[in-house]
Amino acid sequence: MFLYVVALVIITLLIIIQSKKSLHMLQQNLYNENNRYLKWIVKNSKSFLNIQIVGIFISLIGFLEFYNNKNISYLLVIILMICFIYEIYYLNKISMTEQVKKPLVITKRVKRLIITTSILYFIPIIYLFCKIENLKIVWLMFLIIIIMTYLNKIVVFIANIINFPYEKGVYYYYMSKAKSTLRNRPNMKVIGITGSYGKTSSKNILADILNIKYNALPTPRNLNTPNGLMITINNHLDKFTDIFIAEMGAYVRGEIKDLCNLVHPKYGILTTIGKAHLESFGSEENIQKAKFELIESLPADGIGVLNRDDPKQVGYKLKNQVKIIWIGIDSKDADIKASDIVCNSEGTKFKVKFYNQKEKYEFQTKLLGRHNVYNILAALALGYEFGISIEELQQALRTVKPVEHRLELKKLGNFYQIDDAYNSNPVGAEEAVKVLGMMPGVKVIVTPGMIELGKEENKYNKEFGRQIAANTDYAVLIGKNKTKPIYEGLIEQGFDENHIIIYNDVKEAYTFINSLAIKNKKNVYALFENDLPDTYNE
Repeated sequence: MFLYVVALVIITLLIIIQSKKSLHMLQQNLYNENNRYLKWIVKNSKSFLNIQIVGIFISLIGFLEFYNNKNISYLLVIILMICFIYEIYYLNKISMTEQVKKPLVITKRVKRLIITTSILYFIPIIYLFCKIENLKIVWLMFLIIIIMTYLNKIVVFIANIINFPYEKGVYYYYMSKAKSTLRNRPNMKVIGITGSYGKTSSKNILADILNIKYNALPTPRNLNTPNGLMITINNHLDKFTDIFIAEMGAYVRGEIKDLCNLVHPKYGILTTIGKAHLESFGSEENIQKAKFELIESLPADGIGVLNRDDPKQVGYKLKNQVKIIWIGIDSKDADIKASDIVCNSEGTKFKVKFYNQKEKYEFQTKLLGRHNVYNILAALALGYEFGISIEELQQALRTVKPVEHRLELKKLGNFYQIDDAYNSNPVGAEEAVKVLGMMPGVKVIVTPGMIELGKEENKYNKEFGRQIAANTDYAVLIGKNKTKPIYEGLIEQGFDENHIIIYNDVKEAYTFINSLAIKNKKNVYALFENDLPDTYNE
């Protein structure tokens, strides 16, 4: 029986390794919100073609034919052990070379999932030990355990379903607590920010500007879901908070409305509306309607800030009557308008005309890019509305810090990095490449391309390749299969094929760029555009 116990220990070790990976992907896919985890399983269905199939076959033979023949039964157990030792070795080899951008966070929810998953596996394991003298039962339990191990992703999904009622109870408890906290602060201003792109940048810029006169609390990082807002309200909101700024994200219609029902914003900023998450929304019209849920949730005495240069905002018919402040760069009809924009390696300078002022005022920021000017104009609009003077607004903008991983310029080793790795979309990617094109010296882009653009994803990535060709000297593509459309766009534009470098790991790009910096006497500027989550590793 010793061999059976050793085999079970090896299988248990494999279960632990696989469960960690499955839990990691479940967490990154928001615990299967909008079936994201199931879609990941389908997308990675090739992973089911592994040596564990042999293990299932061997255990089935042991159960049906040879459980009474001890010698053959022992031989089958040894073969099983060899198969699973190889699988453990193979998975460990992959994990050592695979780049993990965001590791599994062991939250209370994950701990509960670990317990439930363990119970599901312990049921046949305990029964096996109880019937250890009955080889037929032992082989039957081996068969069940090995099938469950092979279907580990599904077992973790089942554990998530089992825990769902409890997780809902936890959710409603903290939701009730957050609503009570907000009711106790009736004089606090609440601002909602949503849009396809630029939400986090807009939120941070607004907070930095408002903090020159008020105590403004923005949701940290990219916590833009109900859980993120509840965490901020329950853990960080206090009696000294004058303004609460809530970033609002969504994958389907109705989610922003739910967030508004939680925090009840009186003020709303709508950034650019584009094709981000087109796959989950289903259509551009659904995206447009979803983003306007914020503005249409504002009270009658509320204020919405919209972009006059965005056709999807100008062409939308609001279903409520709120005061709208229009910002813009190109439009003549904007209430707050920027002009004379100059962008270089030091940042951006531009002039602003306010709706009730005759003259233009000059503003300066360390932030890069035209799209950041839109974010700044939205912040200036509300700051001006809240009684902050133009001089104070100018002063506040000079102190605004670049948002981490969003066109963040920094010296890294022997080159200058323009870090735009947080995410990417057609509008933002084009703007980022144009910013790179303005820089003096050797220009390099490092990118895995854009995702979640539905059926048009390849088309947009191919166009992205054309834009890269017009603005850069070297293109470093991360992931051969995923970046094929970008490669095609580059070649179509006559980009030097010898200046296209393909890696599977972004870490390799740093070595290449440093070698360029050493070889060239000019400064090297490298734009890191997008950083796909671990669910997209090739």
